[in-house]
Amino acid sequence: MGNIGFMKLNYVWLLVLAAGFACTPKLYANPGNFTVDTLVTFVDALASPFNKVKPGDTIFFVPGNRNYLLIGNFLGSKENPIVFMNKDGVVNIHTEHYFGISIQNCRFVRLTGSGSETEFYGIKISGVHNGAGIGINDLSSDFEIDHISIENTSIGGIYAKTDPDCSFTSTRGNFTQYNTLIHDNYIANVGDEGMYVGSTKYFGQNVRCADKDTLLLPSLLDGVRIYNNIIKYTGWDGIQVSSASKDCQIYDNLIMFDSQRGTFAQMSGIILGGGSKCDCYNNVISQGKGGGIESHGLGGSRIFNNIIVDAGLTYYPLDTSLMKYGIYVTDISVEADSSFYIMHNNIINPKSDGIRFVSTLSKGSVISSNIIINPGTYDYYEHLHTSFKGIDSYVMLPDSTSDVLVSNNYFSRNTDSVGFEPSGFALTEHSPLIDAGYNDLKGIDIDAFRNPRVYGILPDIGAIEFNPKYSSVYNREKGFEIKPVLFPNPVKTLLSIQFRSTIESMVTLGIYNLTGKREMSTHVFSEKDEECNVSINVETLNPGVYIYQLGTLQYKVSGKFIKVD
Repeated sequence: MGNIGFMKLNYVWLLVLAAGFACTPKLYANPGNFTVDTLVTFVDALASPFNKVKPGDTIFFVPGNRNYLLIGNFLGSKENPIVFMNKDGVVNIHTEHYFGISIQNCRFVRLTGSGSETEFYGIKISGVHNGAGIGINDLSSDFEIDHISIENTSIGGIYAKTDPDCSFTSTRGNFTQYNTLIHDNYIANVGDEGMYVGSTKYFGQNVRCADKDTLLLPSLLDGVRIYNNIIKYTGWDGIQVSSASKDCQIYDNLIMFDSQRGTFAQMSGIILGGGSKCDCYNNVISQGKGGGIESHGLGGSRIFNNIIVDAGLTYYPLDTSLMKYGIYVTDISVEADSSFYIMHNNIINPKSDGIRFVSTLSKGSVISSNIIINPGTYDYYEHLHTSFKGIDSYVMLPDSTSDVLVSNNYFSRNTDSVGFEPSGFALTEHSPLIDAGYNDLKGIDIDAFRNPRVYGILPDIGAIEFNPKYSSVYNREKGFEIKPVLFPNPVKTLLSIQFRSTIESMVTLGIYNLTGKREMSTHVFSEKDEECNVSINVETLNPGVYIYQLGTLQYKVSGKFIKVD
């Protein structure tokens, strides 16, 4: 198989591909401050002293060990959400309860673990023996969850949905879950899904209400952003998003070793469930037992710049009938005549087909500019007297009536002729994939490193555009424009980042390991609207992947880099 062995990616260099720029929103100036002692488990806006909390106020959790936290009945505003956060240390939750933190009947709130100088994840849920890490329900909407570590839960990591009931207050048309933001979290060793966002029962379920069977349709989600999370060792899917019918994006996440329980209908790195219309891009999904990305949604989705390695390869490896795909698209809830654009993905060593596209209701779909290497069903189709041939294993269209253009993809049984750099998926200057992609980008103007696409005459095939300069565009977010000079190249000695700030302030660059512990930091004073540079010598760090966070007291941006010898 040539050098296919090196593509069994290790944890160290793969993670860098999940990096993006995660912006932590403003911590509001001069807020009303409230403090919650470690013995308090219920923070209720209907009870004193929290009935005095106003939009824009901050509620601080005293660091230390806690049993669990229930946050209920708070109402901020769009401009001034109510912020719940740790302060000057780490909040650790380990509980026999059925959740670590629950948010109920809240709107315009933010739960953040960004209140520690030395820890990236300042709120740590280290064990939930009878339930999930975080639950957001009971008509909660317009919330943000960030900088929280969740490990060792018997059920899932983060659940964010309100199920309908016989009160009809949360049924479709009566309630919409707006603006679900979940970013910069670490989830590992959870029993079920890493994240379960929105109801999977898009078409409704029959419930006995007033002695009569009643079809209850779940609420829809409008405005979903799930990004820059690290998810490892889930029992079921890594990320599942359903009923997210409008303005949904899932990007820059790293998912490893998903679906370890092997529950057949719950096995995917990322699943776009019924009723969802999401863009899914720049994610890295590696070495899970499940498929890479599944779409059972409405259509109108773009799946691009994802790097999917060894999808399903360890799930009954000798049983070809139990198939797991790199990308899988169905008609479960497709709106007629909608389109799918599956473009610029790298799919390496899937157990079965590279891309399996079984939609016939969609129209004008495009599968283009993907790199697909060594699909596991090649020999099965080629030699075991099926109606398909080995070539069909790269992009499988079981129904010839599917209206989909398959163009400018690169298929190979090994990576020998691709022209990958030895350390990853960047193309060398002699790769035949350069300027060989499909010329209609469908609005995709970045690659997996967030460098501009196109660099050259035409788009390149694959997730990473060849660009010898790696000239990242500025990422303007909430007061910062930032460009890591050395990123995405591995760093040996000096990590250097250029940025502009909209304010004059002391800026801190912190380096953290993957569990969120700060390894080192440095400071620089920024002038308003002047281009600044901050550098830090990382030569003493062990080789591996690290998180950097650049920010002031008001603004923060974060990403990842790889340290090499």
